[in-house]
Amino acid sequence: MSATTSPYAAVLRTETRLFRREPGVLFWGLAFPSILLVILGSIPSFRNPEAGLGGLRTIDVYVPVLVLVSVITTSLQMLPPVLTGYRERGILRRMSTTPVRPAALLSAQMILAGGAALASVVLCLAIGRLGFGVKLPSQPLGYALTLVLTATAALSLGALITAVARTAKIASAIGTVAYFPALFTAGVWVPVQAMPDVMARIVTLTPFGAAAEALGEAARGDWPAWSHLGVLAAWAVVLSAAAMRWFRWE
Repeated sequence: MSATTSPYAAVLRTETRLFRREPGVLFWGLAFPSILLVILGSIPSFRNPEAGLGGLRTIDVYVPVLVLVSVITTSLQMLPPVLTGYRERGILRRMSTTPVRPAALLSAQMILAGGAALASVVLCLAIGRLGFGVKLPSQPLGYALTLVLTATAALSLGALITAVARTAKIASAIGTVAYFPALFTAGVWVPVQAMPDVMARIVTLTPFGAAAEALGEAARGDWPAWSHLGVLAAWAVVLSAAAMRWFRWE
């Protein structure tokens, strides 16, 4: 067992050390959503109940949104440039001649991205609760299921960008182009609940729009609508299949 697992563990340890040496990734993936939450929570009007939001405060609505920002940032800004850079420099090709398969590197990067997103999510929830009195999700199982589906879809999108990008620079460019529409559909500029009806219906057909609605429902204590979970699951399947279809190690 140790002979089988030790190469993977070695890759994970190495990638973890490299990840910790990237202050930009640590800031944007871990700190930025929480800093933005503190800024928004410091606006007095955001702490007042809004009739248009069903009696919720704006800050209550933005905690699930910034949870999504954490997942989106780590998946689209962290994963594609790193893996594409490894492929561009021939690291994956050289790994294929060793006992460690390139899949170990992909697994390690997925674990790191998922771990960073989880840490940022916990930090956002803690700051929202302790700093601004935002209730913790009243439907934790539905909230967790939504996060798993969202992370699967987001990481699959990151892997798809890695698959189609030939260089790390192109991967960064594509990731940035995808990043801002993803933030919009997640509700960063206008919460999905506050969008006009037609726009909201369109946005909830996207993975992060559906996730924003599902997280909001779970936060209020309702089980997420199966339509939103279905949209998330469908995107996760489609993006995963596309990433596996076009991904190349060399």
